[in-house]
Amino acid sequence: MALVDKMKAQAAQLAQKAQEAGKAGQSKLEEVQAKRRADGLLRQLGQAVYSLHGGATNSETEARIASLVEELQAYEAQYGPLEASEEEPGGDA
Repeated sequence: MALVDKMKAQAAQLAQKAQEAGKAGQSKLEEVQAKRRADGLLRQLGQAVYSLHGGATNSETEARIASLVEELQAYEAQYGPLEASEEEPGGDA
């Protein structure tokens, strides 16, 4: 009977380790998705600012810029400061 109890304990330990690894993987996935979202927001912000400086000034563009800045600030509040992408600007990655 002791052998069965020992096997059950080991199985429980393995299940716990697998669950912990799954949680860590889920957390990393959420971080990557958030980073991609922030990268997209930064790209949209850049496009809007470029449009604004190109003479396409209107209240809709200015409102969009304000909205994007708010979303990016919310990202920073949750995940910390934005970091530069490792990609080279204009490069073919």
